[in-house]
Amino acid sequence: MNADSNTPSAAANVPAASKANEQDAIYQGGRVVGKALDARVDTEAREIHFGEISNSDDLLLPEDCEFREYRILIQRMEFATREERGAVHKGRVLRGVVAEILGYREQ
Repeated sequence: MNADSNTPSAAANVPAASKANEQDAIYQGGRVVGKALDARVDTEAREIHFGEISNSDDLLLPEDCEFREYRILIQRMEFATREERGAVHKGRVLRGVVAEILGYREQ
């Protein structure tokens, strides 16, 4: 980050709210396509286990995505459902998700 306030930087253009959401958000093409709950990273197995991924209507399962500092590819899930009742869980909800760690996000 540049100390000169007149010099634009990529970090300065990212709103604080999106930085706060980054820890539980799943991204594809620079857009949030899901919200993760109960994520457990297993670096030895090169996997991330998610208890649930909600609001995932726009998540394209056969394509890689980004979560925290990782590039991942969802390999399997226990089941998917559609929730319409609560505002937090509208749309497709995936449960028991396992994703392969492909590498690290480009910063």
